[in-house]
Amino acid sequence: MILSMFMAPEKAAPAAQKAAETAQAAQAVADPTLHKQGAGAVWETVSPWAELPQASTFAEGVDLLYMFIVALSVFFFVLIMGVQGYFMWKYHRKSDDQKTSSITHNGKIEFLWSAVPAVLLVVIFVWGEVDFLKQSVSPPDAVQVRVTGRQWFWTVEYPDYPGVQLTSSVDENAVTLVVPKGKPVQLTLTSEDVIHDFYIPAFRVKRDVVPGRYTTFWFEATQVGEFNLYCAEYCGDQHSAMIGKVKVLDPEHYAAYLIEAGKLEQEEGESMAAYGQRIYGKRGCNACHSLDGSPKIGPSWKGLWNKQETTDKGSVTIDDNYIKESVLEPNAQIVVGFEGVKMPSYKGQLDDKQISAVVEFIKTLK
Repeated sequence: MILSMFMAPEKAAPAAQKAAETAQAAQAVADPTLHKQGAGAVWETVSPWAELPQASTFAEGVDLLYMFIVALSVFFFVLIMGVQGYFMWKYHRKSDDQKTSSITHNGKIEFLWSAVPAVLLVVIFVWGEVDFLKQSVSPPDAVQVRVTGRQWFWTVEYPDYPGVQLTSSVDENAVTLVVPKGKPVQLTLTSEDVIHDFYIPAFRVKRDVVPGRYTTFWFEATQVGEFNLYCAEYCGDQHSAMIGKVKVLDPEHYAAYLIEAGKLEQEEGESMAAYGQRIYGKRGCNACHSLDGSPKIGPSWKGLWNKQETTDKGSVTIDDNYIKESVLEPNAQIVVGFEGVKMPSYKGQLDDKQISAVVEFIKTLK
């Protein structure tokens, strides 16, 4: 690198800048407090009664509509309760022999108490529909992101960065989605099992994730920081653990951070078993397979190596070949008792070295 700086000094500055950005991105991966929201990534407000941060271009409009509906509700509640209380006081029965006077209807009042709420409902509908359409039609230059929901984790891929994949975890609130500040981002979502719901409260965006079809929406982040991501549709017993974090970065740091965060390579000096354990946590294996022998929706990995299992194709010994086949072709031989489970295939997501690392990790779980 030093030689190239002497031979081509006009290229030295960009190269040094790129190296600095890569180092900063690596630091951001290692240090989760970098670029963190003031109130923290998990607690986005200092009080449960405080308003969430308005971290996208949609947030202010959604909040205005929400506060308009709240104000209307409070106004009419006070009005109706006040009129009711006044009538109860004014027209209460004053003596035992008092009879109720003849009551006739008032057409003007009846028209008004029907027309005014109807007009207000139309206003709310049009306001909400306009905001909904804004979220549905993305700009042509939006950053493309593909999101897949599975029980109970999210997988996020970036078509413009082949090989980069981020996955949420049921064991920790991990960075699941990385986006640049000030640029539109379009999400294309689908599910491989049941209905999920992709929800980022600080952005005021939420969309159903449906098996067998694609749904889309977009947003533009306005604040650098970390913001909570949830599944907002009950999807099974670990629904509440299907969470993650959205990390918003300045555009100049976005690409370098994303490439670094999406890496899942063996580190220097790291054993294959330890590497496999990291894969277990970062590729969603922990959502379905326990390490302590307790059953989940898939068999536990404890004591699995060399175990004799009965499958829908007959008896099998759990060895390298069976594990690799199960990773790439999950439905080839299904263990009896787990026939209804739809494990996703990891073909194209884990290479041979990563599968071997998972095998080595399983061997250690006696």
